[in-house]
Amino acid sequence: MRDFSRDTSALALNTATLGHILDGQGAGWSPEQVTDACAERGFGGIVFWQREIGGDAVRIGERVRAAGMQVAGLCRTPYLTGRDAGSDDEVTASIDMAAGLGAPVLTIVTGGTEPGTKGLADSRKRLAGRIARHADHAAACNVRLALEPLNPMFGGNRTCVFTVRDALEVCRALDLPHVGIAVDVYHVWWDRTLPEVLSGAAGKIFGYHLCDWLEDTGHMLLDRGMMGDGVADLKALRRMVEAAGYDGFCEVEVFSADNWWKRPPAEVLDVIVDRFRAAC
Repeated sequence: MRDFSRDTSALALNTATLGHILDGQGAGWSPEQVTDACAERGFGGIVFWQREIGGDAVRIGERVRAAGMQVAGLCRTPYLTGRDAGSDDEVTASIDMAAGLGAPVLTIVTGGTEPGTKGLADSRKRLAGRIARHADHAAACNVRLALEPLNPMFGGNRTCVFTVRDALEVCRALDLPHVGIAVDVYHVWWDRTLPEVLSGAAGKIFGYHLCDWLEDTGHMLLDRGMMGDGVADLKALRRMVEAAGYDGFCEVEVFSADNWWKRPPAEVLDVIVDRFRAAC
């Protein structure tokens, strides 16, 4: 298990932690401001959201690398299933944006169940088909697709894949080397099958997302905890992920409308560095 007590080179900021996924949230820092602040604190990478990038993917990617960091990933494809699924053109555009940034990983949040269906089988079949449709283009762009399972409370409208086991089953059915999973603490911390499941995930973990689960979570989407403030066993989770061969970035992704998004970004980044060294 890697020692992060003095080394932050594996630390990446997901800009959602500064409120960048919703209008009117956070301090509204530009990608350039975020890049400079992260570089000053020794972060190794940044993960952006599509809404921040616009037509500036190449320039922003170059800016991050000039600051001595990497673009660790991009959030995310449009939904691939459910009532709010995006078009194929939108999926292609997200892959092209990741490639322009130089991001090696594009996260997939599946979307909900297919309209008019019951259960999950039809939605997961649709999911696999849509991933397969775009897989060749992603591979040609050197972009890996990371399927992220979400906590079951998001079933119906945001996801049809709830556990790491679910996500790996989709990956194995597709059997494509550049399609894998992202493991997010918020969504999987409760799953007692993780030791067994992750032991068979070698080569398929493309991302590891850090936050915490607050004991008294007040909003299922926008009340994540900063690492160390909740009940997730962060070191045990990382130990399992790394035992499966993952040695990439640890991406801090905290959605927190009533706490961290109201704080000055510089303070948030300082706390992240301290918690990463001590709690993760």
